[in-house]
Amino acid sequence: MSTTLLLDGRFPSVAGATALATADGTVAWVGDDSTGRACFGDADEVLELHAAVVTPAFVDAHAHATSAGLLASGLELAGCSSLGRCLDLVAQQSRQGRVLWGHGWDETSWPERRAPSRAELDRACGGAPVYLSRIDGHSAAVSSGLLDRAPGAIDAPGWSTEGPVTQDAHHALRRAARESIPPSQRRAAQQAFLAAAATRGIAVVHECAGPEVSGMDDLADLLAADCGTEVVGYWGQAVSAPEQAHELLRVTGARGLAGDLFCDGTLGSRTAALHAPYADAPASCGVAYLDVSQVAEHVRACTLAGTQAGFHVIGDAAVETVVAGFQVAEAAVGAVALRERRHRLEHLEMVNPEQARRLAAWGVVASMQPAFDAAWGGTDRMYAMRLGAARAAAMNPFALLETAGVVLAFGSDAPITPLDPWGAVRAAAAHRSAGSAIGVMEALAAHTYGGYRAAVVPDPLAGTLSPGAPASYAIWDSADFAGFPPAGTPSCLRTVHQGRILFEREGALA
Repeated sequence: MSTTLLLDGRFPSVAGATALATADGTVAWVGDDSTGRACFGDADEVLELHAAVVTPAFVDAHAHATSAGLLASGLELAGCSSLGRCLDLVAQQSRQGRVLWGHGWDETSWPERRAPSRAELDRACGGAPVYLSRIDGHSAAVSSGLLDRAPGAIDAPGWSTEGPVTQDAHHALRRAARESIPPSQRRAAQQAFLAAAATRGIAVVHECAGPEVSGMDDLADLLAADCGTEVVGYWGQAVSAPEQAHELLRVTGARGLAGDLFCDGTLGSRTAALHAPYADAPASCGVAYLDVSQVAEHVRACTLAGTQAGFHVIGDAAVETVVAGFQVAEAAVGAVALRERRHRLEHLEMVNPEQARRLAAWGVVASMQPAFDAAWGGTDRMYAMRLGAARAAAMNPFALLETAGVVLAFGSDAPITPLDPWGAVRAAAAHRSAGSAIGVMEALAAHTYGGYRAAVVPDPLAGTLSPGAPASYAIWDSADFAGFPPAGTPSCLRTVHQGRILFEREGALA
């Protein structure tokens, strides 16, 4: 039996604790130093933490490993200051015959206030294939060189002759870009992403895959990766019968048919489905991909198949469609059956009190990204530009959902926002809209314990540091914790999952 004893630590989630013992991948005890020394002093490993902070390891409840990992060798445009700078970077990194994979441009922060045109990209890249997704991942600027690899995109919804592509045209061109990347490069990107997650105290990642997002081969490679960081895979594809659900689960290895099954798009790309038009595009209310009957069929089929259903849903019109679909499904299978499956909704940014109450009654989990509010909330950022101040102020209502009894699970949607779980905790506790914030400890629980609830893990202790829980925790440098939560990005000293060390900063715990 392998045992570890941690001493002289700070355990924010366990009142009064300074020590913790584990045995064979399970938390054996938690309490004070003197008791720990007396009962577990002969452990195989005894670590004096010198006031280092110990938390449950984080769970990222929504991520895209390959897309995020590819940026290590691609073009990271988050923080790019202007359209001109974007084109300069494209010119510097483009290579003939090799797809340039980029992500993160945000025209709302550029002085030009517009995306690069295809003609501008073509001049910058010299004919090379280029795929540059917007910061929200639901539209992309692409070169003619990439279009040559997916000529059918010009006949698909969302095609634009000069500007960014959206909807099915975007999906086709993203697929062409992804399929042009060698499998070895793709697998290396996945490994790099999972390793990076471990360095940030993340032990579990929920991969939101699907036919419009990645591919079965991509998900299979990710689920086969063995670097310690656990991957919970979801496949976002609609079904209408339990037999279809069983078959998709078999061929994909997914935990459920949830994640990025799109009911609508995003606000940044103006494809989120709204009741009232966009403030900065009065002719548009966005795009609805599913109707009430399709939502109901999918929820019913997954419920009868004994698995999770779920949807990507952002706009208020899309949320109304989903809630109506659940109501129809309830009439077919019953509220108890819905609650047992713990279906999930990704993002859920525009939800009202009555909808929150009903979702809680159905046991639905809200998989949300607090960094969205930090990046786009407030009175002068993207939400306000797209929606106007009144609608923007109601976005991402964490307190409303928590009060209604909806389980919250936090994630990054990487590469949409960075792997920064402490940043997410801060963002949830310092929401830009009055009355929408939740407490720090509640936010920490949503990013740890909530992730296990979102994945329907049967162990009620998973995501905690209670005796009997899996030994999944992160140790953080005490110097970074003058306040709680920490003001910046704290240094992770060790990440452990079920007793296995995923990451350790060299010499930090000697």
